[in-house]
Parts: sequence; C-alpha cells; structure tokens
Amino acid sequence: MRWNFDNSYARLPEAFFARVDPTPVHSPVLVLLNRPLADELGLDAEALQGPDAQQMLGGNLQGPGSAPIAQAYAGHQFGHFTLLGDGRAHLLGEHLAPDGRRVDIQLKGSGPTPYSRRGDGRAALGPMLREYLISEAMHGLGIPTTRSLAVVATGERVFREEALPGAVLTRVAGSHIRVGTFQYAAALDAGMDVPGQKRARTDGADTTRFTRALADYTLRRHYPELAERPTRYANLLDAVIDRQAALIANWMRVGFVHGVMNTDNMTLSGETIDYGPCAFMDHYDPATVFSSIDRQGRYAFANQARIGQWNLARLAETLLPLLHPEAETALAIAEEAIGRFPGRFSAHWHAVMRAKLGLANEEPGDEALGDELLEWMQRTGADYTNTFRDLCAPVAIASPASVNAAFGDPGFQAWHARWRERLDRQPGTPEAALQRMRATNPAVIARNHRVEAALAAAVETGDLGPARRLLGALTAPYDARLDDSEYRQPPAPEQRVYQTFCGT
Repeated sequence: MRWNFDNSYARLPEAFFARVDPTPVHSPVLVLLNRPLADELGLDAEALQGPDAQQMLGGNLQGPGSAPIAQAYAGHQFGHFTLLGDGRAHLLGEHLAPDGRRVDIQLKGSGPTPYSRRGDGRAALGPMLREYLISEAMHGLGIPTTRSLAVVATGERVFREEALPGAVLTRVAGSHIRVGTFQYAAALDAGMDVPGQKRARTDGADTTRFTRALADYTLRRHYPELAERPTRYANLLDAVIDRQAALIANWMRVGFVHGVMNTDNMTLSGETIDYGPCAFMDHYDPATVFSSIDRQGRYAFANQARIGQWNLARLAETLLPLLHPEAETALAIAEEAIGRFPGRFSAHWHAVMRAKLGLANEEPGDEALGDELLEWMQRTGADYTNTFRDLCAPVAIASPASVNAAFGDPGFQAWHARWRERLDRQPGTPEAALQRMRATNPAVIARNHRVEAALAAAVETGDLGPARRLLGALTAPYDARLDDSEYRQPPAPEQRVYQTFCGT
C-alpha cells in the first residue's frame, strides 16, 4: 500500500497521549475510497481496495511502522472547560508523502481509549459518510480542511437511539494539534491532576515544560520559518491568528456554518476539523444555526469570527509563560496579538466579498456595497449561493431579472445600479470581473437536503449511488455543468433540514 509511517508526535512527553491499539471489528468492508487523495499521498489505490487494506482501515491490522496512539487534549465546549482526548479515534502515525508532506493518518470510530468517558468508541456509518462528503466538499471549494481517505463498514451495529450500521473513517490531517491540546499542556504545567497520568510536576519543577515542548513541535511541523526566531512563540500566536481569520472568512464566503467551534475543534495548522453538526446555508440569515445542541446560537453563522477570537484568546493564555518572563509584559504581548484579530478577519472578509462581487481594486464604499446586498438577501429570503452565482452570468450585468426573477425587486435594482457603476470605474473588462466572480462563488455546495438524502440511501438500503453522484458534483464546485443543475436547487419547504447532529 506504500505506507511510509513516522511517529514524531509520539516522541513528545507521554503525558500527551496513550499508547493503545484500535479494537478489531467483525468484518471490515470498504465503502468509499478517495482515489485522488490516495494518489496525492503516493499510496497504491489498487492495493487500498484489497483485503489487507480493509483489515488495516477497519483497525484489525497495523501498517508497517505504525504505532497507534490516542491523543489527549482539553477544551472549552460551549464555553465550559473540560479534559478530553480521542475517545473513539486512533492516530496510526504520520505518513510521509513523496512530495515531502507529513500528514496524520487517523482512524475514527476505531474503538475505546482511556479518554472514552464511558463511550463505546464506535461510530455509525451515516456520520462517517457525512464527514467524508463535507470534508471533500470543503477541499473542492479550496478551503483548508482535514480530508477523508476511506470509509469502512465494520459489520457490527452501534447503539444510539437505535441500532445503526457501524463504520470507521480514515481521516487525513496536517496534524491534530488543537487549541485544546495547548490548554491540556498548560494544565499539565500547572500541576493539574489529569486522569490516567502521573502528577505533572512538583514544586520547583519546570512550569513550562509541556507547553514549550508542544509549541516547539508545532513550530517545527507547521511554521518552520519561525522556529529559530527569538520571538518565535509570539510569532506562532500571530501566525495562527492570521490563518484562523482567513479560514473563518472563507467559511463565510461559501455560507458554511461549522456548528461546534469548541477550542478542541480549532487547529494550529489552520485546517477545518470535526464535521459534526455543520451545514451550508440555503437562504441567507446571519443568525443561522443548525446544531441541535446550540440552543443559544453561540456558533451561529455571524458569530463565527467572534468565537474564533475568543478561542484564540484561550490559546494566548496558554502561551503567556513563553511570551515573556515578566507576566505583565507577556499579557500585553498576548492582548496586542488578540486585538489584531478583528482587523485581520475584516481584511480577509472584505477581500473575499470584493472577489464575490468581481471587484479588482478597493474603494471606500465597497464594504457598504457588500453589506447592502446581504441585507437585501436577508430581507427577501434569497438563496446565498445562487444569488452570488447568478450574478456571475454575463447577462446579469445588463439584465439581471432574466437570470433570477427575484432580481426584479426594486430594492435589488437600486443596488444593482450602484454595483454596475462600481464595476465601470475599475480597470479591466467585464469578462475579467465575471471570471473573478466565478472563481470565488461556487455553483454547487453540499446542500444539507442532498447530503441527508445520500446518507439515508446508503444507511437504509446500502445504495451509495446518491453519495457518489454528489461527490462528483462537489469535485469541481465552481464549474457550472448542466449535469449538476439538480444540485444547485435549494430545498423545497418539505426538504429543509433545520437541525444537524454530532453523530457521536
């Protein structure tokens, strides 16, 4: 299968993980294999469909060089701090790809670990297919994300509200280092008693040992250009802030609602992770919430930047002892860095909004132009994706109502006149503006009613056809193809999905 495993994370202090093997399953059978990703990683896609690969991806066999661990971490979940860890996942190791990339290979749903907290460590087929679909949709959209290599059915049932077919997902990530991992390291340095671990330190011991080790590892792995700087820990914080600001702006560019932005679901690599109660908006509403457990709207669409800043403040707190030996100076450095987040996010958001509107340069009124369109969309219940995509049609510049009947609304017509004037003032041709828009505004997203229909077919009847066809449409979401027209359609009222679930 051409695996090339290394285990650098397992060379950190053992308080960061538990050495534990996946629990074998009854009869693993490959359900989906991501052949393009396998090729990117230098793996043998044909061999990955063989019996040995199915045993390995189901957790029954170990690949050469693999040394499975479950990672420990903490996190603020809906604002409440708790100790966590991989309760149903095993990091098999880090695959070294031919192009030099180092990626985590993790099995999800592969059995209990010391961090399972009385859970069974298993996963159902539906949620694993959902993560596969959404993570590959995000990759197609050009948004940093963990990816899915395979889904394997286990031949066993998992019991939630009902008995469901079990599955194991193979997740590929730049790494699984989270803000919550740093919170865990800081807890160790503070001497907190951690279940399953010896007391982290005694009086007089190094009070930065674990945080420093994790920070140095993160720098070497994700920010090697910063690793030797005297101010490397402040530079690390600043780099993570910028990556997260860009990431959240890109989520919002395509109408994505993560749904569970706990600190254990924010990576230091800047990748999107954990596709539980996530979804894409249909009609535009900044208060959109899908997660069944987010009853207060903490992680609503328009709150994502604010929560991102809050999470990053928690990261900054863990780094304080490394930022400067004087506590007051360290706090000032951290506060200044976190204070830059709103400006960073605003810059990224306005840049993507200008691209969505085809604007090649920047003018003072651009922010208001974008806001006014969004306000019209909210007032009229317009579809977020289709509104922007319909503006990409050449005829939309001269005759918008011929593309979308809603564009005949007087409020839209007034906005459209201002938009045309703005386009006329900028350099370049109208076609160049439209090309810019088509490269930023997808024609196809993973609409929730389509995802749910595909999952229902796979789980209830074993029919993977809808899932495969949806994946095909999501591969090139910026291309307007006639055979994808059904995937552009918003849900009918009876098809709307108002809640999504974690699937644990």
